Amino acid sequence: MNIMSAWLPDFVYAEGRFLSDRAIVVDSEGRIVKIIASNEAPNPVRLSGKALLPGLVNAHSHAFQRVIRGRTEERSQHSSDSFWTWREQMYAAANRLEPEDFYNVARMAFLEMALTGITAVGEFHYVHHSQDGTPYSDPNLLAREVIRAARDVGIRIALLRVAYARAGYEKEANPQQVRFIEDSPDTYLKHCEQLLSAPELHDGMAWAGIAPHSVRAVPLPYLKTIVAFANEHELPVHMHVAEQPAEVSACIEEYGRSPVALLDTEGLLSARFTAVHAIHVTPKAIGAIARAGAMVCACPTTERNLGDGIVPVDAYFNAGVRVSLGTDSQAQIDLLEDARELEYHLRLQKMERSILAPRDLFDCATTSGARSIGFGGGRLAPGAPADFFTVDLDDPSLAGSSTDDLLANIVFSLSRSAVRDVVVAGKRIVEDGRHREQEAIIEKFSHR
Repeated sequence: MNIMSAWLPDFVYAEGRFLSDRAIVVDSEGRIVKIIASNEAPNPVRLSGKALLPGLVNAHSHAFQRVIRGRTEERSQHSSDSFWTWREQMYAAANRLEPEDFYNVARMAFLEMALTGITAVGEFHYVHHSQDGTPYSDPNLLAREVIRAARDVGIRIALLRVAYARAGYEKEANPQQVRFIEDSPDTYLKHCEQLLSAPELHDGMAWAGIAPHSVRAVPLPYLKTIVAFANEHELPVHMHVAEQPAEVSACIEEYGRSPVALLDTEGLLSARFTAVHAIHVTPKAIGAIARAGAMVCACPTTERNLGDGIVPVDAYFNAGVRVSLGTDSQAQIDLLEDARELEYHLRLQKMERSILAPRDLFDCATTSGARSIGFGGGRLAPGAPADFFTVDLDDPSLAGSSTDDLLANIVFSLSRSAVRDVVVAGKRIVEDGRHREQEAIIEKFSHR
């Protein structure tokens, strides 16, 4: 027997608007069956004083970087600090972590995500080996620890297994990168195939994708081989693209083309491809991404934290490119803050207001993120996964909102404390603003 449950809030965000007197009916498989009139809902779970929205999808995360939050904000001994000096500090932290540390740090990051309404994450995972660079007997040990962390918190995860072959074009090997390097595409793909066959990736809560780190870290022949594998197996492909001007210059030096031009002319862009960051691009590059049906993932909290630059989201939107969002370095975990930053960065740059619509910004955090990581969520509709969150309509950050301006208030003003319930696959993992394992997760992380 397929036992169904019904969730009855004051408002449901579906079809691009808030609907009143509606209930979400969910089956025992964790899928939405229908959205019905509230008076037709049998024995509903009442969510009085709350609005219910589709779960947020975090398309780009490095969970282990949660461990360095607050520890890279003082000026270092360098004459100037940048992405590149920050990177050395991040590497040092990565090289201290043992497998159980990866689990505890990832679980902490995923707990924070759940508490803010994130129900699925694309984890761009690139630490593979032991601290001296020796492979573990299970080459996916650390990836599986991260997957275990997501499953224990209760959120979905796309494990985007990263290919990393070198320090850069004509660069000496960097000893800080020994945990990342798999210098042969055959080795990388062998390990990917082993991961794809892992039992924990076959129940809809976890799946895998291909993630060449960047053009500086993966030479072209390697890159073409693994993207071909992804296309053959219909896997999502994520890659850091044009995050830094130095990366663009190095690519032009090596290939005579910018990163996007290289990907375009080599036939590597597709509807399964997500260019992460894609900041330092030309109108021609934006057009190439659009023609291929590829996506962009912006990570504005990290991009401003590292001084990367501003993603030209308005130009991407005008070209028809869909943009997702990521929390990336975990300097702050709040995907709606990332959504509002897309708009606020453009306002500062252009000295204008109201450049991007609230609905479009919310789509970045939901439907676009879901598409980016190869997932059918981010929406409330029959057949969709029953992944959603509620907000307290009496929270001070939302008080006084009407149905006409509620979404704008959520996108631009919502406090994280307003998120009260989070449901994944029909199971409530956050209730009244608390996760069932919250104290234990924080305790383990704080005393790791």
